[in-house]
Parts: sequence; structure tokens; C-alpha cells
Amino acid sequence: MCTAPAALRGYRSGCNLSNTLGEEVVVVKRGVTLLPVLTVLFLISYGLLTMLVVEQSRTIDSQRGLIQDLFQDSVQLTTMKGKAVQKQNADAQAQAKARSQGKTPAPQAVPRAETQNRKSSKYRRPMPQKPPKDAASENDERRILSTI
Repeated sequence: MCTAPAALRGYRSGCNLSNTLGEEVVVVKRGVTLLPVLTVLFLISYGLLTMLVVEQSRTIDSQRGLIQDLFQDSVQLTTMKGKAVQKQNADAQAQAKARSQGKTPAPQAVPRAETQNRKSSKYRRPMPQKPPKDAASENDERRILSTI
């Protein structure tokens, strides 16, 4: 039983109800809450976060595979370079041995493509090996007394 029009009742928007005891009860209609909207946004954000984690995991796995492939290629390349250096050293030793015995072998014809590869490649010649130091002339650095 509404006693006054809604415009005159003020900020309360509801009807006055009477209960069995005869007292007036005012039912106040609550405003729209943002809880459902926030819940939906929360679920969407967690979904996006989960997708991000999955994609990062895939990216990391693919990068790990690429790094392993590059490492294997590097090992193979190092092995090939080591074999090439060993072959060059063996050829140089054979030529030196032949020269020391008085036989000078005729210079071998090097294919043209191989000479061009040598010129264009950035592979440096190995440094000549230093002769071993005499153990008697080497000082023990741990026993050297340094003073200021």
C-alpha cells in the first residue's frame, strides 16, 4: 500500500508492503552490480593468460630444437675442419720428409675450383707450432717473491 507517489517518497524506490502484523515493510530494489561482468572478464583474462603460456611453451620448445640442431651442425663443422687441418699437416710432413731425403716431388696440380675456394674462404692457416720449452729454464711462478 503505497501512501505517497514515487516522486514524493524521496530516494527510496519501492512499495510499502504491510505484513500480517500491520507494520510497513519497505522493499528496496538494489542497483545493478558489476559482479557478473567482472567474473566474465576474469575468466576471459585467465583464458588469454593460459593461451599465452601455451604459446610461450611451444616457442621455447622450438627454440630448444633449433639450438640443438645448430650445436650438432657446429660439432660436424668443427670435425670437418679438424680433419682438413690434419690432412694438411700430414701432406706438409710428407713433403718435408721427401725433401729431406733429397727427392723433390713435382708440384701437384691443384684443381682450379679448389684454389678459388681457398682465396674466397676466410679460413686461416693454422699457426705454426711453438717448440716445447725446456723444463729446466722454466721458473716456478708460485715460488717467486714479489716485493713492493
